[in-house]
Amino acid sequence: MTELRDQVMAALGTVIEPELDRDIVSLGMVRDLSIEGSTAQFTIVLTTPACPLKNVFIERCDAAVIGKIPGISRLDIKWDAQVPTDKKMFGRLDVPIRSIVAVHSGKGGVGKSTVSTNLACALAEAGARVGLIDADILNPNLPMMTGLGYGRPRVVDNKMMPIEAYGVKVMSTGFLSDPGKPMIMRGPMLHSAIRQFFMDVNWGQLDYMIVDLPPGTGDAPLSLAQSFPLTGAVIVTQPQEVAVSDALRSAAMFETLNVPVLGVVENMAGDFFGSGGGETLAHQRGVPFLGRIPMDAEVRKGGDYGRPVVIHQPDSPAGRAFHTLAQMTAARISVVMLQTADVIPLTVIG
Repeated sequence: MTELRDQVMAALGTVIEPELDRDIVSLGMVRDLSIEGSTAQFTIVLTTPACPLKNVFIERCDAAVIGKIPGISRLDIKWDAQVPTDKKMFGRLDVPIRSIVAVHSGKGGVGKSTVSTNLACALAEAGARVGLIDADILNPNLPMMTGLGYGRPRVVDNKMMPIEAYGVKVMSTGFLSDPGKPMIMRGPMLHSAIRQFFMDVNWGQLDYMIVDLPPGTGDAPLSLAQSFPLTGAVIVTQPQEVAVSDALRSAAMFETLNVPVLGVVENMAGDFFGSGGGETLAHQRGVPFLGRIPMDAEVRKGGDYGRPVVIHQPDSPAGRAFHTLAQMTAARISVVMLQTADVIPLTVIG
């Protein structure tokens, strides 16, 4: 039986993970292999619960084993997921967060906060543990977009507790200030506020921390990139040339700061604004195009009323587009961490 088990494991070692371009055995994705009669039972541990490739794994595992190894006529595959931990975290961030993703745009009004909210909600719905920081300190929008209003976080053991919506843990200056009064801060105060959102909040264990940044290349994105180990950045643009040119500067900023650009998402695509600008930008920068979110009044209503379209209208074109964005982003995170070797193998993740 041990010999048969070894044969099955060797055969599974020829199955390649499509995104990471390595075999699933050396990646530590195959667990608990056992043989029961003519059935090989094992678990595949995905690098993200948002992985869309289960059918691909089933087909490739069947092709590698069935008909190739005498005595095995069926596979019984179970599924689990463990998001890898970005190794850059160690020594720089003493909180249990596996990856940090900045969502950024070169100009305002392109729907960056809408993308951040729906991305976070889609990842959480897939089963990931997700936090969402509103790093637009002066103009916080996430309390409204998540339906949390302007409540106040509890303080437990000198740590603020994030407020939860749709399975996402959220923190924003909107929870800490009077909505009728302007937030007036200089650069050092912005830097301090962003650090506090990481260090003085009890986030618990998180797979993904999504950080909604203000537009432009000013204090907030610089403070975040220089203070915390960013896994990567998602660049948001509209199709118009003016938005694309600003997004180009946004992507260049992160590249200058040695932060990988995970890809570009084109928001508000359709007849009114046209389409294709985001895809062109991705091609120019040599980064993936993560998807196109169609112009849809329901997306705007969802933001106004705190009902993210990815949750309340998941089968709409925009809802499906946001789910695809989440899958693409999660896959890119795994690829980037493997490419930079800043990843703990799945076999030793707790």
